[in-house]
Amino acid sequence: PACIQSTFTAQSPNATNVTWTAYDATTVPIDWELTGWNTLDAGDHMVSFDMEGQRYYAWYDTDGTWVGSTYAVDDHTKLPSAVQTLLSDRYNGYNIVKVHQEMWKDQMAYEIKLKKHHDDKIKLLVDNQGNVLKEKHKD
Repeated sequence: PACIQSTFTAQSPNATNVTWTAYDATTVPIDWELTGWNTLDAGDHMVSFDMEGQRYYAWYDTDGTWVGSTYAVDDHTKLPSAVQTLLSDRYNGYNIVKVHQEMWKDQMAYEIKLKKHHDDKIKLLVDNQGNVLKEKHKD
């Protein structure tokens, strides 16, 4: 819809390789439950695009309201120092499996997947100051 494309173009004027699809929970690269974002359905929209050397994903509801965006952080050394300190202090011995930077409304956080040994897994949502907003354990 034009209203969604208008909102997207205003937010991401330098986007390239833009692909629009209907929202599909099976293709979301983040843990939707962890983010706490509004529940979407097939009537809502996802867009994937390239910008600033990153592959982004963004979601919009049927009214054209932006729900949130994310991109993978491949270089974990570029995480804010407070986040790196949190990981070394509280999650020593865990390996970083994947990191996504997530943006919504006026907030930004990192979704971090950690693994220790074969079975001990943790997903974190951490803000720039190293505060754990949410934590999920998987055994």
